[in-house]
Amino acid sequence: MASSPHRRPAPRRRTSLVSAVAVAAAGLLISLVMAFRPDGDSHTVRAAATPTAGTRSTSVPATAPTPKPKPKPSTVSPTPTRTEATRKPTASARPSATATPRATSRRPASGAAALAGRIKPGVTYSGVTTHYDAGDGNGACLYGPSRDLMIAAMNHTDYETSKACGAYIQVRAAGGASVTVRVTNECPECAPGQLDLSEQAFAKLAALSAGRIPVTWRLLSPATSDKVSIRYKTGSSRNWCGIQALGHRNPLARLEVGTGSGWRPLTRTDYNYFLSEDGTGCGGSLRLTDIYGEQLTVSGIAVRPDALQPTHVQFAGH
Repeated sequence: MASSPHRRPAPRRRTSLVSAVAVAAAGLLISLVMAFRPDGDSHTVRAAATPTAGTRSTSVPATAPTPKPKPKPSTVSPTPTRTEATRKPTASARPSATATPRATSRRPASGAAALAGRIKPGVTYSGVTTHYDAGDGNGACLYGPSRDLMIAAMNHTDYETSKACGAYIQVRAAGGASVTVRVTNECPECAPGQLDLSEQAFAKLAALSAGRIPVTWRLLSPATSDKVSIRYKTGSSRNWCGIQALGHRNPLARLEVGTGSGWRPLTRTDYNYFLSEDGTGCGGSLRLTDIYGEQLTVSGIAVRPDALQPTHVQFAGH
């Protein structure tokens, strides 16, 4: 048996030792190189490394993102609401307050008073007349003071919700005396066919002491130098208005306002104003129709409450 000195493990140990020394030297060299780099930042190396399974990367970008500026609060003013103060006029709906009223069209009468109410042209009515103290002449039709007080109050039935307002009536007494009066008032207690004349008008037919006399009366379409005028009621605006026509030769059958797509008739009140409850047509074009069917279209009438605005036009005589 060979003895242990005869074994040869030494060369093997030298090879392992040389390998270990070489690995250590290489590691030392790498450490020195890393230590003497300009930045010397070992974290940068770790940040660039690929994370192993089961670990979370903690790398950060080389430069921080530029912070975004905070938005500034809005300074835009809210849109104003459509109030009376901010609403702007349009050429078709709101004429200038200084515009001159004018008739833009005129349709001829049909020749028949198809639009007449209870009081019809060409018919003679019989009744009685009384008299009253008319004061300055203002009455239920709200025309205001009368120039000559040749006026009458119509009985409630023939007054017909102010349809008789402005009608010219020739009144004739049994003895032949006559007087022409204009209806400006209503007589609620008078019977159908009865007229209540101002004292000044009654005196043209009989002494005031007579009190009550039989008469006949009929509708007229007299010669006149008056022109039709328009008045807006107290409190009228672009949102609500009452419209009145004055000085018309023939009884007025209808008053309409322009809507942009046609004409809208307004409701007539017993105090002789035509109402637009929702403001439609207030300040716009108007169309007036008399009982003979003649139409006058008028523009340039501004919403000016209580102001009498002339139109310079008149219905034809009959």
